[in-house]
Formats: sequence, C-alpha cells, structure tokens
Amino acid sequence: MEGSGFVSEPNSVIDHPSRRLVIALPMSYDDARARYEAVVPVYDATAFADAQSWDDTLAIANVQAPHGFMLYARFDVTPMLAGSPSAGRATEYLMGNHTIAETMFRHDPCVMLHAPLRTVICEGADGCARFVVDQPSLQFGSFGKPEIAAVGRHLDELLAGVIGLLGAEVPAELGG
Repeated sequence: MEGSGFVSEPNSVIDHPSRRLVIALPMSYDDARARYEAVVPVYDATAFADAQSWDDTLAIANVQAPHGFMLYARFDVTPMLAGSPSAGRATEYLMGNHTIAETMFRHDPCVMLHAPLRTVICEGADGCARFVVDQPSLQFGSFGKPEIAAVGRHLDELLAGVIGLLGAEVPAELGG
C-alpha cells in the first residue's frame, strides 16, 4: 500500500554496489569550504516552520535550495585531530533536500539511511582540496524499487550541477 509500508524486508541483508567519487577541486581547502557552503546553503528551519502546507514547503525548498540541496549539518574534523600525527584537514557535511527525500520515503522509509548525503571537503598531505561523496544512484538503486532508483538518478544530476559550480570536472559516472 502506497506510503504505509516498507519495501525493505526485516531481518534481511542487502549487498549493493557503491561508488565513491573523489573530485579534485581547483582551489585551496579554505576556499573550497567557502565555495561549497555558498553553493549549498544551510537549511533554514525558521523558513520552513512558517509553512502552512506541503505545497508551501515545496515552494520554500525551491528558494532555499537553488541548486537542489541544503546543508543540514557540518562537522569540522580538523580540531579533533589537533596534535595528532595525522596530516590534512577535513569537514564532513550532510547535504540533501527533504522534499526530494520524501519522494523516496513514501516508498520505503529505510531510504533515510542514505538521505541526506554524506559529503566531505578535505585536504590531503599533498595540499590539494577534494570533494568526496558516494554516488546517490547506486545507494538508492539498492532498494529495488524503480521509483526510488529514479530519484537516485535525479540526485546524480543535481550532484553533477554542484560539482560544476565548484569549478571541478564532473565525473563521467554522473553524466559529465
């Protein structure tokens, strides 16, 4: 029944492919973080709190996420590792759009395992900034439901747009 059940069976184990995209960014780590946070704005809970209907929520999301995504969380790993022998810096983000996630959630609430997407801006010992993310279509395709898989492919397209706005080469796996 639409919207009321799980596609994922309890007590099941599902193997699925994953593809990590590690994209070189043409800027410093600090500039990459600033650019990413400009392209993908922070989720504004106050704006959504005023929504009177789902249509209002959709309209607010279109304004709040001009490139399809919002940042729900940011976690700077670097200060935690201060004084350790580890080189490099990293900031982890949760990037998504709850109005898009809803179009999968209605088919299987378990999709929230992968929504929002986990992304990382990092700098290796070589000093190069990178954007790292697992390809959404592979994650969501693993649910075995065509409606969910289609949303995963749409997220690939939105992700390609964000990567392009970061000034990086879009991987062929995303249609680049």
